Order: sequence, then structure tokens, then C-alpha cells
Amino acid sequence: MPNRIVKRSATLADGRELIYYDDADTRLGPERRIDTRPLEPRPPTAIMRQDVLNGEWISIAAARQGRVVLPPADRDPLAPQTADNPSEIPDLYDVAVFENRSPSFGPALPGDGTGAVAAPGGLADISDLGFGRERVAVGRCEVVCFSPEHEGSFGDLTPSRARTVIEAWADRTAVLSELPGIEQVFVFENRGQAIGVTLPHPHGQIYAYPYVTPRTVRVLESVRRLGPDLFARILETERAGDRVVLAGEMWTAFVPFAARWPLKVHLLPHRHIPDLAAATDAERDELVTLYLRLLRGIDALYEDPTPYIAAWHQAPVHTGRDTVRLHLQLTSIRRDVDKIKYLAGSEAAMGAFVADVVPEETAARIRAAVATPVISDWC
Repeated sequence: MPNRIVKRSATLADGRELIYYDDADTRLGPERRIDTRPLEPRPPTAIMRQDVLNGEWISIAAARQGRVVLPPADRDPLAPQTADNPSEIPDLYDVAVFENRSPSFGPALPGDGTGAVAAPGGLADISDLGFGRERVAVGRCEVVCFSPEHEGSFGDLTPSRARTVIEAWADRTAVLSELPGIEQVFVFENRGQAIGVTLPHPHGQIYAYPYVTPRTVRVLESVRRLGPDLFARILETERAGDRVVLAGEMWTAFVPFAARWPLKVHLLPHRHIPDLAAATDAERDELVTLYLRLLRGIDALYEDPTPYIAAWHQAPVHTGRDTVRLHLQLTSIRRDVDKIKYLAGSEAAMGAFVADVVPEETAARIRAAVATPVISDWC
């Protein structure tokens, strides 16, 4: 780990993996308490079913129905354990990553009741189409805790802590990409109750899928039709226009030409890299500065925090790595101070979006907001 960021591995009481990432300027010692909770066995891994109309796979993860919703601070499941709060993380931490207890995609566990359903047999099997097709939802879902604090988001982090989180994202991307059956790794942060967040604790997630996601499949088709330099041409076009909101030596953020959400920003690296694991230390360092400025600018648009989904689109593990470029797509459903864009019939039913805001106007507002970002000492 560069910059003296330290990775420490541990195990939770039911066998799930827990990884600590200590800041370069951490005040924590090297030891961590052991998880001694009396936990029940992990729930069965979910089953995927294929939609015969479009070929997409749906994970049926019934165990997720029992998730905790908006707990008080003293019952926060992502806070360090105390005598009164048997949370998921046994000790103090800077950044912590652990396997989700009720994942959408998980390991093929012995005796989990899925023996009659096969695991995916690779991309050819996944791409096939037929009636009644089921597969075990083999994969991995991890929770990334940005801080031991009860409330906050990535934009509230100090630069040092933000750099640790980015290092954790890159490391987990590399590790998960090597697991058997994984075809794509997705890093993301959901922020705000309006988005559907059930825990105010500052955190994100990482999904490792047993297939290439539908959105990326469409990107691969665009690459096939328009050429392998598609992302380079997008970046060149946007940098020459008036929708750029923030730019550095190695990254550029812009509102895309055909933004479908009232607030949408893409952040692209200037050189081709397939995923976060492929970014250099210099690229990760600059990303800290630009990403914090972007998120704080997004929050400065209104008097209260902006709900968003920050989605890091990465190339699939086994295909398109020379053409699909890592990039952030940050979207918000907020279209004004007191207005939310809900998906109407055309959008929810047919996928035919109608934009409420002109992208150039959105870019101008964000550009002004990131010009004078709010500085935070929170971590």
C-alpha cells in the first residue's frame, strides 16, 4: 500500500471476511479486537432467475427483507462495537470493508439449499436465453465504511481519509476480479433517504457480479458500432464544449451531452484505464482533490445535502478491457430546492427518459458551485 496506508485482514464470528485500511496518518495501533458475537450461520445464497423477454438476470435475495432501517446512533450496525451495540465491526477503525451478511450475490455455501440449482457456467451460459432458467447468484457484496462516525458521506472526508477509501476501492477491485466466476466489479455510494438509503452511516458498497451488467453490455455494443476509441472521443468532445465543470491534469468532470437526470456528472480519467486498480498513485492522488471538490460543490447547490448515487463504472473482468474506460457517473433525482424527479410512466415502464433540465444550465450551476468549495475537517 502506498503512502503508508496499511491493510489488515480479520474474520467475523460467522466466517465473513473483514479488512481494515488504516490511514497514512492514522492514530490507531496495529491490534484489533476479535469478533466474539454468537452469530447464526450465514443465510442461503440468493438464486438468479432470467427474464426471458430481455435476457436479464434478477437476483431473488429474500434475506435482504430483514435489513436494519435508519437505526439510532447507539444501534448503528456499522459503528465500532460497544457493550450495548453488537455491530458488524469489532473495534475502532479508519476504513473498514466486510462481506455483507445478507448479500444480493454471495458464495456457494455448503448445505444452503441451492444444490438443485447450478452456478453460472461463464459468459456463454449467462448469455444464453430460455424459459425457467435459474442459477445460484454466485458473487460477492461488500460494505465499505468510510468512517466510524454515525452520519456523513464521502464528500465530508478529509483528504487523507478519502485517499484511504480510494485505495480500498482499488484493492478490493483487484482482489474481487480474481475470484472464480466474477465478470464485473461495481463500486458505488448511495447518499440520502430520498435515494432509499437505510443507514445514515458514511459508507458505500462493492458488488462483484457473475455476469456483465446490462448497462455495460449496451456500452460494449456502442464500442462495437463506433470504434474502440469511443471514450477518448467522448472526452475530447466534452473538453472542447461548455459542459465541463471541473478539470485537472489527469481527470475531467462534465455534465454529459444527453443527461437524462436533472443532475448528472461524469468524471473520466484522461488516459485509458479499465478500473480503479489500474489507476496510478498520481491519478489516485489527484482524484482525491477533484472528487472532494465535486461532491462538496454538488452539496453547495442547495441549503441541505443533495441525494445522489455515485457509480464507478469499470470494465468487465474478461472482456472490453482495452475499450471500456473507468468513469464515475454521479446522478441525483433532485431537480430543484423542493422538487424530486420521480420516474413517470414513459421512464419507468419503457426506459424512454424526458429530461427536465437543460444539461448546459446544470453544468453552469455546478461549475459555479465547485469554484468555491466548502472545506471540511470531518473524517
